[in-house]
Amino acid sequence: MDLIAGRYSRGREIGRGGMGAVWLGRDDVLGRDVALKRIGMVPGASSPDLERAEREARLAARLNHPHVVAVYDLVDDGDDHWLVMEYVEGVTLAALISRDGALAPDEAAVLVRQAADALAAAHAVGIVHRDVKPSNMLVTPGGDVKLSDFGIARAEADASLTQTGLVTGSPAYLAPEVASGATATEASDVWSLGASLFHALAGHPPYDTRENLMGALYRIVHEEPPRLAEAGWLAPVLEHTMTREPADRWSMAQVRDFLAQGRDVAVHPAPLDVADLDSTRVLDATPEQPMAVPPIVADPALVVGPAAPAPTRAPPPAGRDRRRGPVWPWVAAVVALVAVVVIAVAALTSNSGNGGKHPGAGGGSTASSPTNPSSSSSGNAASAAAMTAFITHYFATVTSDDHATYAMLTPAFQAQSGHYGGYHGFWRTISSATPSNIVADPASMTVSYDIAYVKTNGTHSTDHPTLHLVKSGSSYLIDGES
Repeated sequence: MDLIAGRYSRGREIGRGGMGAVWLGRDDVLGRDVALKRIGMVPGASSPDLERAEREARLAARLNHPHVVAVYDLVDDGDDHWLVMEYVEGVTLAALISRDGALAPDEAAVLVRQAADALAAAHAVGIVHRDVKPSNMLVTPGGDVKLSDFGIARAEADASLTQTGLVTGSPAYLAPEVASGATATEASDVWSLGASLFHALAGHPPYDTRENLMGALYRIVHEEPPRLAEAGWLAPVLEHTMTREPADRWSMAQVRDFLAQGRDVAVHPAPLDVADLDSTRVLDATPEQPMAVPPIVADPALVVGPAAPAPTRAPPPAGRDRRRGPVWPWVAAVVALVAVVVIAVAALTSNSGNGGKHPGAGGGSTASSPTNPSSSSSGNAASAAAMTAFITHYFATVTSDDHATYAMLTPAFQAQSGHYGGYHGFWRTISSATPSNIVADPASMTVSYDIAYVKTNGTHSTDHPTLHLVKSGSSYLIDGES
């Protein structure tokens, strides 16, 4: 083994990139494994790599966080410069997705939340990462995430890397303002984290920059961001991170807190040697031509070590297809709708032969009508049946896909419910909600019912609410509760 700076024994090479190589090393003084990154020279450059290494060491030293790869030292050994870092055994999130495919929302939330926690801590001390992407998120066999590569990060008071027209980052994850030449901010990191979450959920980046970089940059800057039908309860995260106006994005702390609401799912990455397909590029644009063809500089090698073989990722909960969503609630809804129609027809038949009596809004009261029901009373009965079917479907779906049922609320009632965060915060504690004695009143657009809740902790409770509905096309939306 080579001895570096009289202290670090260099072992095998564990990574390589255009900006340097990484070896597994041993700190002979403290007796621990380390990752040694040699900072090389880009042909034709003066000293940008050394500046980048010093910046990474300086900024990482300001962060003492469990989800940030620690930088221990920056040493010289002859003509070589070495960055001494924490050795992380595992694979990158990009490699994990390449091996296993798209992650389910619960799985993605567990991993991306940890990166969001690290970035929130960085933002709290004035550090913008500027290159957030799945290949800079290292995942250990136990499912812990470590954010790496603060080499192009920038402190608020740091004037470096802010030249006019210099765009730094990985194109597929660039925020629109950065892609058009503006300086990266905390909001830019938020976009990039959202784009990384998109990659985890879709199995590919939100923008394909491999074939037509210029076209991809144009879409990032000028077009609405892509959305994912399979995002499930994480759809609001994509909507509030990948939004073109920086002021409209959530803070990183808000992203972290939202992701923390999800259920923990075991993730066990196994070793994998996958080439990094989303390397960092430095895009030199001029004010006259902001989308000029950029020179490309590859990433430094990542701090990745081989992990011991481990089980594959845990399967999704029974009854769910992680790509297509829950199936049984729709079956239950169809069965319930058929039952409601049968009951409605029976009620109409009964009403026509019993002096015109039919159930009223009070549940047990009756109202007089002609012996031959009018078209108005028939219409009311059909409306009542449709309202009952709507509520039945709502409760058949809410405990398994509350993102879908959140869309069944009016914007005003969504706000009254604490927006999606508050809504999800309640329904994630409920394992089942069974309505009974449903009474729909088309005249007042209300539906009253008894409801039996079973919570995830096994406790039971009941309630007798009344929901206020409004028409929405051929269906309804819930506009309030009393």
